[in-house]
Amino acid sequence: MATEWEKMLSGALYDPLAPALVRAHKRASDLCQDLNVTREGEEERRRILRQLFGRGGDTVWMQPPFLCDYGTNIALGERVFFNVNCVVLDVARVTIGDYTLFGPAVQIYTATHPFDAKLRRHQEFARPVEIGTDVWVGGGAIICPGVRVGSRSVIGAGSVVTRDIPDDVFAAGNPCRVIRDISDSDRPSMSGEDDGHPGDDSF
Repeated sequence: MATEWEKMLSGALYDPLAPALVRAHKRASDLCQDLNVTREGEEERRRILRQLFGRGGDTVWMQPPFLCDYGTNIALGERVFFNVNCVVLDVARVTIGDYTLFGPAVQIYTATHPFDAKLRRHQEFARPVEIGTDVWVGGGAIICPGVRVGSRSVIGAGSVVTRDIPDDVFAAGNPCRVIRDISDSDRPSMSGEDDGHPGDDSF
C-alpha cells in the first residue's frame, strides 16, 4: 500500500497531516529559518542549501528570505538564482534548469486542492512544475501547478502562469500568454556580452 509521501509525489490525493509529512515539513521549515538569518558569504548558508535542496544546493545563488515546503522535492541545475522573498511549494517535484533567474517574490506552486469542500478538509494533491534552462521569471510572478516553462523564455513581472509556455518566448499577463518570440535582435552584440551576473536585480 502506498505511503502518504508516495501518494503525494504521484499526484494522488493524500493526507498532508500524516506524521511523516509533518516531520519532513518541520525539517524544511527549520532549515529555512536558519537560512534566512545567515549573512552573505557565510559557509553556513552553503551548508544549509546543500541540506535543503534535493539537488543543486552546491551552486544555487540565494538571496534570503526563502521558504519551501520540503526542499527535497526541488531539483536545481547549475547556478540557479533566487532573489528575495521567493516561495516554492514543492509538494510535487519542482525541476529547474541551469542558469535560471527568479526575481523578488516569485512563487512556484505545485500544491492544489479538491473542489469538493468536504474532501478538501482532509486531503490535497499536487502537480509537478518544470522550468527550463536560462529562464528569467520576473518579480512577483506566480507559477501554477502542473506548468512547464520552456528554456530561454522570459516571464513578465506579476504574471500568473496557468498553462505551459514554450521555449524562446516572452510571455506575460494574468493569465500569462505568449507576447512574442525572442529573436536575434534581443541578443547582445559581442562587445556587450553578458558576463553571467544576473544584472541589477530589478527583474
